[in-house]
Amino acid sequence: RQGREDPHWQYPAASYGDDYTYLSRQQQPVAWQDNRDLRQGEPYGKSTNYQDQHYYRGYHPNLATAPPGQDSLSHCPGSRKAAVSLVSQPGLCFLPSLQPSGQPSLLLQYRESGLSSSSYELSQYIRDGADDDSMLWGTWSPAQAGGPLVSTPTPVVPLKFSLPHMAVCFGARGQLVLVCPHRPAEGQLAHVELHSLEVILQDMKELEELQAFPGPLAREDLHKVDVMTFCQQKIATSCDLSTQRGRDSALLWKLLILLCRQNGSMVGSDTAELLMQDCRHQEKYKRQNPAANLIGLMDDEWVSRQPGTLDLITGEVPPVVETQAQIVEKFTKLLYYGRKKDALVWAMRNQLWGHALFLSSKMDPRTYSWVLNGFTSTLATNDPLRTLFQLMSGRIPQATLCCGDATWGDWRPHLAAMLSNKVGDMELNHRAIITMGDALADKGAVEAAHFCYLMADIPFGYFGVKEDRMALLGSSHRQAFAQFARTEVIQRMEIFEYCQQLRQPKFFLLPFQVYKLLYASRLADYGLPAQALQYCEQIATVLLGQDPATHPVLAQQVMKLAERLKLSDPLLLEMPEQDQTLEPDWLVQLRACCREWEVR
Repeated sequence: RQGREDPHWQYPAASYGDDYTYLSRQQQPVAWQDNRDLRQGEPYGKSTNYQDQHYYRGYHPNLATAPPGQDSLSHCPGSRKAAVSLVSQPGLCFLPSLQPSGQPSLLLQYRESGLSSSSYELSQYIRDGADDDSMLWGTWSPAQAGGPLVSTPTPVVPLKFSLPHMAVCFGARGQLVLVCPHRPAEGQLAHVELHSLEVILQDMKELEELQAFPGPLAREDLHKVDVMTFCQQKIATSCDLSTQRGRDSALLWKLLILLCRQNGSMVGSDTAELLMQDCRHQEKYKRQNPAANLIGLMDDEWVSRQPGTLDLITGEVPPVVETQAQIVEKFTKLLYYGRKKDALVWAMRNQLWGHALFLSSKMDPRTYSWVLNGFTSTLATNDPLRTLFQLMSGRIPQATLCCGDATWGDWRPHLAAMLSNKVGDMELNHRAIITMGDALADKGAVEAAHFCYLMADIPFGYFGVKEDRMALLGSSHRQAFAQFARTEVIQRMEIFEYCQQLRQPKFFLLPFQVYKLLYASRLADYGLPAQALQYCEQIATVLLGQDPATHPVLAQQVMKLAERLKLSDPLLLEMPEQDQTLEPDWLVQLRACCREWEVR
């Protein structure tokens, strides 16, 4: 490069002899007769330092100011009146060649023309010497160097392909276009083949998944039975019921079937029935003895009041085994003496929770809460009844914070108890369900968490927004986009939107429209352009009902895809040939809105 001299950069030594027989197509090197060169008589380029080459001096900036007509090497003693030019050869090897002394060196010409002198870039501008050594491509003119006028060579563009080859491209209507090799100079005509991508990709699993879905679901000829059948097929083929993840995924599909059957409406008891049907078995929850500290007794006092010890109140020794009637009789005797606190303790010790709760409810609220906590302490930790009682007592149930662990068992009975028995404080019930969903999401149970979010009416958000709890039903938006926006997930989300439209015909999910566009692109890629165009029409209808300026990028992308697929419309195919320039009304309106937004 200009201005840099590297003493360690040397040309590789010739390995095939001094005659360069491996360059049979190139000019033979000329050894310079330099009196100062101690390696006289040796072939050029043999372990020669790059700085010692005389053609390097022709490019040196100190030698570039030679007067017109004088060679840049003429001041060197013993040098011949000739310039050095470079000829591009295979392997990016540049050999010196002689030029008449009246012309400057080609390196000087490239320097003045602004071109790089690196071997790679020069090979892009210098034509192969085997074809025509005198035809060199450049922008240098003889007038710049002051030399004699010479006709400027015309640029020669090398052929991109040396032999005829097959050209391949994808058509907008799901076709693969092949242009077979031909030679027009020999009178051969081009042979064009059109292949359907749907036929070529018919054995691919992705295409089968797209063809099995009855979308788009907003068309008039669709019956909801087709949607319910598709959901049942997904449960049978895609859900592994032997795993918790597979059962949770099947629960979402069953919820969509329920919504579709009931036209998008449901109540808590319907969902609770669905949750309990999906439970594998009814778990047995063991009762526990009430803790001594919960009923106000220390451990030693608790032992002292066990059966067989003297009762200080009645002065009698109670029997070792007491019947139910005897327990109730003693509870009554304690009330005779006005010992309400002792009567409550006796009832709690002997599982008379009905008597204890009724008596405490007629006392102060603190006593009632104390008895209620004593009753819930007898229930198993993972008992759904304990979850319900904690919710009724005005607290967030412990199960909502710990569900999802193996020790807590199934989460569905707890949610069923909360959905079927909503307390007066609806805000508390709402927060409890959201808390359960967050706990399940933290443990990786995405499908179960999204089921809870649907019960709490959590809105759908956007991908990449960590504050949003869900973006696509049954898929975590905290993973990679390719895994997040799978075809099955988009289909499930469209079914949910369809179920809501059965109840509210004008309903739509605005964040979901971009995934419909992605789904339409996949349909077009797999040779289903007619369905892809229908999805574009649905998205355009939603955007035109809003303001396309609020989503300008989405509107423009829908318009671009629709313009490529508009000839796939069956209505346009039935029109005469002169009327195929017509476009659907929604596409014309969408284009006008996009242009209006650009003007703004």
